[in-house]
Amino acid sequence: MYAKCVVARGQMPNIVFADMVILSTPEEMRQWSISQGASSIGFVPTMGALHEGHLHLLNSSKADNDRTVLSIFVNPTQFNNPSDFDKYPRTFESDITLAESVGVDIVYAPVAAVMYPQGFDTSIDPGYMALGMEGEFRPGHFEGVCTVVVKLLNAVQPTRLYLGQKDYQQLAVLRHVTSDLNMAVETVAVATVRHTDGLAMSSRNVRLTPQHRKDAAVLFAALSKAKNAFEDGNNSASSLQHEVLAALEKVPTCKVEYVSIVDAANLQPVQIVEGPAVICVAAFFGDVRLIDNLVIDSSRH
Repeated sequence: MYAKCVVARGQMPNIVFADMVILSTPEEMRQWSISQGASSIGFVPTMGALHEGHLHLLNSSKADNDRTVLSIFVNPTQFNNPSDFDKYPRTFESDITLAESVGVDIVYAPVAAVMYPQGFDTSIDPGYMALGMEGEFRPGHFEGVCTVVVKLLNAVQPTRLYLGQKDYQQLAVLRHVTSDLNMAVETVAVATVRHTDGLAMSSRNVRLTPQHRKDAAVLFAALSKAKNAFEDGNNSASSLQHEVLAALEKVPTCKVEYVSIVDAANLQPVQIVEGPAVICVAAFFGDVRLIDNLVIDSSRH
């Protein structure tokens, strides 16, 4: 599939795959970006195990920019559960094939020893938006996310950063961090891509058993039920939360972690939905944890 190159210093080799180059160090990545001159660069950071949702992000970047960079790095510092890190799917060769098929210009694929060399002890405080929901149930998660994304952005130096709305809190936190740090990058939100039964596409879905995969469609169904209730005039957050929980509890394999309704801009909990808000949910199906959300907006009534 691709030509093997000599590996230096224990790092992943740089590989040329058709018209696409795979780089493995921040120095090489930065030099490539600088060499593009005034060209606009779109960047899609991932942990691999690419699916249609990732391809939608990449195609959005290609439509907006002269060049598109994809990163693949399973970041150990954002996993609060070591088992979850160990089980995260690694499908590098098929990821490269997919990236090449949509015309990605560069894949940046560093290894952990490059991202976190001996003595590395710096981290980014993600701020108040990271305290609830994922931040509450996954301590240290957003510190790891923000630190690695800032490092990736410093290497890639993109014009635009493309993030999916499925990870709504991550999107909001990273937009806040890059703004606070005066980073010269525009954050672009891309709509969630779903399967025909409504389940949001996620790299974790491949770990679901057939029964759990079928049952997981309840997440979108429950969110949709609450959104419909809101559009019918119910703007009580507690009542809408009850709508979601009641629907989820009908599926015995679904173990709810949280259902939260927060302000779409600052992620703070709301009592009454008076502007754009987000209904967010996290639940387990077996040992696979899934998240999803839907935006609701009273101004659209």
